[in-house]
Amino acid sequence: MVEEVVAHLTAAASIGALRWFGSVLGARFDFDLHNDRRLAEYRGATPAETLKWFQAVVTSTTSAPGPTAAWLGEVVGHAQDIGRPLGLVRTPAVETVTEVARFYTRRDFTVAGRSTIEGLRLEATNGPFTTGAGPMVSGTTLALTMAMAGRAAYCDDLTGPGVPQQARPPCSTPPRCRLRRSVPTPSTWWRAAP
Repeated sequence: MVEEVVAHLTAAASIGALRWFGSVLGARFDFDLHNDRRLAEYRGATPAETLKWFQAVVTSTTSAPGPTAAWLGEVVGHAQDIGRPLGLVRTPAVETVTEVARFYTRRDFTVAGRSTIEGLRLEATNGPFTTGAGPMVSGTTLALTMAMAGRAAYCDDLTGPGVPQQARPPCSTPPRCRLRRSVPTPSTWWRAAP
């Protein structure tokens, strides 16, 4: 999984708007197919080759079309997807993660941030980020942001009445974070994209 995330970041930093549109059109707007094709293209024959390709684009400013905050969210989120399983715990600057969190609350784009926090109050314990109304969910800005992105492992780092005791649904790949809202019905459960 880590190697696939590295390949995904390499692809994102390697193809510009025109090539991205061509790829999406070629996949008939099937974004899973589009991503699978880019992973196949940017995943090396070995993990070392995948890492070498990634290192070659670390300073790239190339990206698909869309808001800069969305791509910042990709970097912040996927850096955690890579580092956490490898035991490389790094916390990005609160200011950086706050910008991503604010973006996630404004719209559903790369993740379903806005719709997933509807009916909840989120409050960061380590920075200025707060939003919404409803049952409270609190935690670090990073934990809140990663939970908005659907990363279930970060639900363990959240507290408050908006966090159900059983935050991790069984048999979910990857596990999704589901938070309790003011009216816990199937239509009001947290749904997020990977």
